Amino acid sequence: MTPEDLAALHGRAFSRQRPWNAPEFASLLDAPSVFLVHDDHAFALGRVIVDEAELLTLVTDPNHQRQGLGRKLLTAFHHCAQTRGARRAFLEVAADNAPAIALYQGAGYAQDGRRPGYYHMTDGAHVDALIMSRALPLG
Repeated sequence: MTPEDLAALHGRAFSRQRPWNAPEFASLLDAPSVFLVHDDHAFALGRVIVDEAELLTLVTDPNHQRQGLGRKLLTAFHHCAQTRGARRAFLEVAADNAPAIALYQGAGYAQDGRRPGYYHMTDGAHVDALIMSRALPLG
């Protein structure tokens, strides 16, 4: 997927927040610590620094949600992070995003903290970010 493809998909999936644009994706992908796992309708973008992985974003096309793509890409993110030496994975998720929180909890993530008002929504609202993590490998 090109940065333009990633930005278009991100824009379709993140209607309540400002989506990332193609130059932002291109800049991230230029970093040697950043990696992308994807299929035609979903992607996960992450990075590994030393032994910690961060899930930067996980996106599924709204027309293809509830088909297991998020779980598939999250598993691929974990695998790729482990091959790069990660022993722990971290992420942030909007506190009002119940489907994403359920996905992450189902994958072994637990809440470590909260960032009040972290996300700025397009309607002017502010939503807390939950900080979640899990060990790699799990089990």
